[in-house]
Amino acid sequence: MAATEVAEKPGVMETDMTESESSHGSEERRAADNGDSEVTMSEPRAVVRMLTCERKPYVEGFALWRSIGRPELPELDPILSFDEFEFSAPAAFPDHPHRGFENVTYMLEGGVSYHDFSGHKGTINAGDVQWLTAGRGVVHAEVPAGNGVQRGINIWINLSANDKMVEPRYQDLKSRDIPAAATGDGGVSVKVIAGECLGARSPLRPRTPALCLDVALRPGARLRQPVPRGWSACAYVIGGEAVFGDASAGARSLVVFGGDGDVIDVRAEAAGARVMLVAARPHGEAVVRDGPFAMNTQEEVEQAREDFRRRRNGFEMADGWTSDHAATAAVR
Repeated sequence: MAATEVAEKPGVMETDMTESESSHGSEERRAADNGDSEVTMSEPRAVVRMLTCERKPYVEGFALWRSIGRPELPELDPILSFDEFEFSAPAAFPDHPHRGFENVTYMLEGGVSYHDFSGHKGTINAGDVQWLTAGRGVVHAEVPAGNGVQRGINIWINLSANDKMVEPRYQDLKSRDIPAAATGDGGVSVKVIAGECLGARSPLRPRTPALCLDVALRPGARLRQPVPRGWSACAYVIGGEAVFGDASAGARSLVVFGGDGDVIDVRAEAAGARVMLVAARPHGEAVVRDGPFAMNTQEEVEQAREDFRRRRNGFEMADGWTSDHAATAAVR
């Protein structure tokens, strides 16, 4: 996998914005000071790194384009991994545990069927999202929902030390229920998976505060999306070509932004672009990952493994349970 570093430099806001451009999150903020109305422009985030992702097969029927979670970028606190994946038979993920993070699955094509030890089951189809807070423990299975290649985005978002052992929670949204928004001219359309954009707000409530947007831009269209200062932020180009400040990124590239600034500025090139914008509030804590567990110390990881083995401290429902997909997965 190739990686390219981009030197960080202050972002510059263009002064010749149209009225519609200025309404996309880079509006002026007026502060009255001693009777003077001082105009302060929002500051775009600077690009500090770009990574080009290459397809990597893991087992027959499953491949990843990994951007976060690889040697060049092990994590982007609190984002532990960011993958575009392909999933088809004979691949399957039989009954397995998780603890300590939130698992986001957003399908682009096809679907993934799942079943967990609490009885929660169903299929995440194209355009649907599942935001799973694994917390103290979840055991589930995941298999391709149909024939051919199923494709989607999978993101792991770390939980803070205080939230590692919260009760698990599933938040599922069908494509039709994900809030959508668009600019007046239709140049930018957005599905608001988490957070807010162009006046639309998602009903999802991540345990770790986060923003997640699926943004489609027509050729030349631009979005200026507000992001809280200090939050980690990145953009993954699903297709086409996008420009972030002075940096141009093609399909299956990840752009990492610096922490200064409160706006992400993205514009589509001639072919248009589809971009996932993701940002989240960092924890600033130690992370120890081992397979399906993400904890703060090695001792906590070992405890998670022992709890799963002994079916305790959050894994009690796994005792004697097998998923509907266990038999199918076993033969694959």
